Amino acid sequence: MNCFKYNYFDYINNIKHNFLFSLTREIKEERIQFMTIYNISIITSTGYPYFHKKLKNLPEGIKLYQRFFDYTEERYRDHDLLDPTSSFELNAGLVSALFEFAKNIDKKILTLEFKSITQSNISQQGSQSVNKYRGDALITMQTETYLLHKSVKQKINLIYNTMISSKIPLETAYLISNEEEQKITEILTDYKAKNRVIENQSELEQLTNSLINEMGKYGLYNIVITSFDLSPLIVLGNKFSFEDIEGILRNLGEVPDIDPMEWKFRQSFYKDSQIWVYIINSGVGVTVEDMFQPYFYLLFAASESYFGDFPGKLTAKFNGLMG
Repeated sequence: MNCFKYNYFDYINNIKHNFLFSLTREIKEERIQFMTIYNISIITSTGYPYFHKKLKNLPEGIKLYQRFFDYTEERYRDHDLLDPTSSFELNAGLVSALFEFAKNIDKKILTLEFKSITQSNISQQGSQSVNKYRGDALITMQTETYLLHKSVKQKINLIYNTMISSKIPLETAYLISNEEEQKITEILTDYKAKNRVIENQSELEQLTNSLINEMGKYGLYNIVITSFDLSPLIVLGNKFSFEDIEGILRNLGEVPDIDPMEWKFRQSFYKDSQIWVYIINSGVGVTVEDMFQPYFYLLFAASESYFGDFPGKLTAKFNGLMG
């Protein structure tokens, strides 16, 4: 009987411990949940729908980017040889089709950006580059506008090279497996980088409180850690909420390339007030399938703030936890 009572209460205590641990982890994860990539589609140039994954519902009333990544064999066609009527008809067909399809899925196109392909560009790239992709896969996704396109492209290259290229041609390929779908999701949502943040969350919050106590009088509001494509992983500090940070980032404008351990600042807005955002390339990060993905540290500050060499000191302290 004593043995039964011991095992019973031990069993109940284990359940409590596991529940509290799970609840604590869920609370931690809930506090750092950002989603900047909303869906991904893999199709062929002829329109065959091979794969689609929705990661999160689209936000209402927010401008988003529809990004395109072309993995088709590149062939140059000299459109200057087309007569004006044929050229106009092709362009009109493209525009009308895009707008008609967009209306049918309740989307409004505001801007389309094109990059022309010229014979000189192909000659400079060389024949090997032109024939790099022999399939006809197109990958497209809807994302936040402020993401670093080069880094997003690296994510998509990783997905294509590890899971898609071997399936060409897609019309006759096996479907994406559950394991592959999970891997795609983890790549797009920075699973590995996010986990390291969760593991160090308590220490990061303590360090941030100390830094804001020191630098708050100089205009420091919040510190945000992002992945290598500028997707926020955690918001530290109490001045701005998650929603506020999203709005500030959407007003940030283009972010330039930043060398490791260097920083630049950009101007943004919050409720018509200027906000300065210091963007630091930490130089440390995670490696996913041999691809190094550094963290960025973002400092949200008053427009009149002056930090001197503080970003460098902050980077050294944060890297001690995140490196």
